[in-house]
Amino acid sequence: MAKDRPVYMGPRLRRLRRELGLTQADMAADLEISASYVALLERNQRPLTADMLLRLARTYKLDMAEVAGDGGTEQTARLQAVLKDPMFADIDLPALATGDVAVNYPGITEALLRLYTSYREEHLALADRGAGPEPQEDAGDPVAESRRFLAARRNSFPALDDAAEKLAAEAEAEGGLTGWLKARHNLRVRRLPTDVMAGSMRRLDRHRDAVLLDDTLDSASSQFQLALQIAYLEMRKPFDALLKDGQFSGTSGQRLARRALASYGAAAILMPYTAFAKAVEAKRYDVEALARQFGASFEQTAHRLTTLQKPGQERVPFFFLRVDPAGNVSKRLDGAGFPFARHGGSCPLWSVHRVFETPREVVTQWLELPDGQRYFSVARTVTAGGGGWGAPRVERAIALCCAAEHAHRLIYTQDAPAVEPTPIGVTCRLCHRAQCMARSAPPIGRDMLPDDYRRTRAPFGFADG
Repeated sequence: MAKDRPVYMGPRLRRLRRELGLTQADMAADLEISASYVALLERNQRPLTADMLLRLARTYKLDMAEVAGDGGTEQTARLQAVLKDPMFADIDLPALATGDVAVNYPGITEALLRLYTSYREEHLALADRGAGPEPQEDAGDPVAESRRFLAARRNSFPALDDAAEKLAAEAEAEGGLTGWLKARHNLRVRRLPTDVMAGSMRRLDRHRDAVLLDDTLDSASSQFQLALQIAYLEMRKPFDALLKDGQFSGTSGQRLARRALASYGAAAILMPYTAFAKAVEAKRYDVEALARQFGASFEQTAHRLTTLQKPGQERVPFFFLRVDPAGNVSKRLDGAGFPFARHGGSCPLWSVHRVFETPREVVTQWLELPDGQRYFSVARTVTAGGGGWGAPRVERAIALCCAAEHAHRLIYTQDAPAVEPTPIGVTCRLCHRAQCMARSAPPIGRDMLPDDYRRTRAPFGFADG
C-alpha cells in the first residue's frame, strides 16, 4: 500500500531547479507545463507523477533513481531514531506523522536532525568537563573532541556508507581496488621496502602516478591502505559536509575526526553495508569468520561492527575499545551510547586487560556495572607492525561490548553455560564499589576511613561503606 501513496518532492524539485540555475518559468518551458504548476509541485500542493519524473530525467539527463530518491525513507528512519531519545518519551509521536514530516518537510527534518546532533555533542562535552576532579584537562583536547564528534553521531555515517557501496561495486567491476585506481585515476600500485618508504605505510606519489605501499604490510593491511587512499580521493565532499557541523577548537581535533571518517570510509569500501549487515546475521557476529569472508583483519572487522546503525537497517549496537599492555586507551568507538564511551577502559577486572596472557584467544565475559546494567564483552589481542625481521611490533587488546539484551544474537553465547557477571566500574574515580580489591583510587565524593585504628582489606575504606 505504501507504494500507492502520492509522491511529494517539492523541496527536492526546488533544490534541483536552483542547482540547474533555472527559474520556475525556465523549468516550465523545458518540461512543457505551466509555471504555476511548477510552483504547485514545489509547494507540495501537487504530487510528482511518474510521467513528470520521466520528463525530468530525460530533459536534464538525470539518473532516475537520483531524481526519485528514497521517497524520504532514510530521513524518516533517521528522525524516528532521534525521537527514541528518552527526553521525548512523554510526547505522542505516531510513526505515520513522523513519516509525513520527513517526506513533506525535509528542510525542517534536516534542521531538527542537525540541532539534535549539536545537542548530543555539547551534552557529551559537558559530561566530559564534569566527570573528574580536573575537568579542565579535556578543554581543547583534540582526541577528546574527535571522540565526541564520533560519539554524538553514534559512529554511524549513512552518507559514507552509501558512497562506499558505489565505490565497492565499481572496484569489483574493475577486478579490485588496484584495477579501480588504475582505471579511475591512472594510479598504479607499487610495493617498496621499508627503508625506501621512510617511515610511511602508504604514500600518494603524484609525480609518478602511483600509490606506494610498504612491502611488509600483510594482505588485509594493504587492502585497507588502498581503500583508505580511495576514500581520501573520492569522499572529500562528504567529509567536509560532516566536519562542518562538528565542534572543534582547533585544526588538530578536526584533522583527527577527518582521519576517523576516512578510516570509516575505507572499512565501508572493504565491507559494504548491505553485504556486511547480511553476513553478520548469517555468521552470528563471529568476528573471525567475518574477517575471513571480507579479507579484513580482526580489528578492522570489529571496528566495522560498531558502525551498523544505519537508520532502518540497524544491527546489534557495539562499543569498541583498544588498549595497550599499560592500560592506555588508544581507540574508543561508541555505536550505542554506552557509559564506557567517555571514561571506560581502566577497570582491571574487565578481561580486555588480561587477554595479553592468552594472545590471539577470544575471551568472553559478562559484565555488570554498579547501577545494575549488564553487558557482554568479547576481547582478543591484535598485532600491529612487524612483517619482517627486526620490524617493530605492537601488541594491543580490543574489546567489543554489547548490552546483555542483545547477547543472545552472538555466536559467543551459543550453548554457553550461565555465569554470574563480573562486577566492574567504568573507572575507579566514578565507581563506588567499596569492597573492590582491584581499586587504584578512591571514588569522588566519598569520605575515607582513618587508617590508624583499622585497615580494611580493600585498598581504601569509606566512612559510609
